[in-house]
Amino acid sequence: MVDDAALNAWFKREVLPLERALTAYVRRNWRVAEDVFELRQDIYEHALVGARRELPVNTRAYMYTLARNHLINQAKRSRIVSFEIIADLDHETPNFDMFEADRAMTARDELRHAIAGIDKLPPRCREVVRLRKLNGLSTQEAAEALGVSTETIRQQLKHGMKALIDHMVGGSGKIVRPRFSRRSAQEMQP
Repeated sequence: MVDDAALNAWFKREVLPLERALTAYVRRNWRVAEDVFELRQDIYEHALVGARRELPVNTRAYMYTLARNHLINQAKRSRIVSFEIIADLDHETPNFDMFEADRAMTARDELRHAIAGIDKLPPRCREVVRLRKLNGLSTQEAAEALGVSTETIRQQLKHGMKALIDHMVGGSGKIVRPRFSRRSAQEMQP
């Protein structure tokens, strides 16, 4: 039996640093997003119960094996057994450098999401964003390449980046230009 102090120290030292990667693993392999954190807590509980007998030699492998088995058991219990869930889990052998794998997958997902946002932009705006942000051209170089003024490049970039940020945080990704009502235009004139 492992005493409480050693068990708590092991959990803090070796299990908690895996939290982000373990959560991502559960999220990728479970179809109901609302269940992810509860499932992770269940996995932690199983880990503590098992480690009370003897601390595992390879904590990372131990945690991913627990997670895989727990997800399979939950799928069986829910009577909504998706063969895709179990098939995905059976074929997924976790890479034991999950932090790197998780970062790479997250980066790829974010890149795909950003590209989708750029593709939503109007053609001129899209081209300005690509030239300035992806190709690294200066404002002057982009203006020369497109045959427009530097002010046009600045405005198109400003609108494009606002729309892209909106897309990245879950918005529509549409360019929103300020609307001037007829009354506002008349008030502006002296």
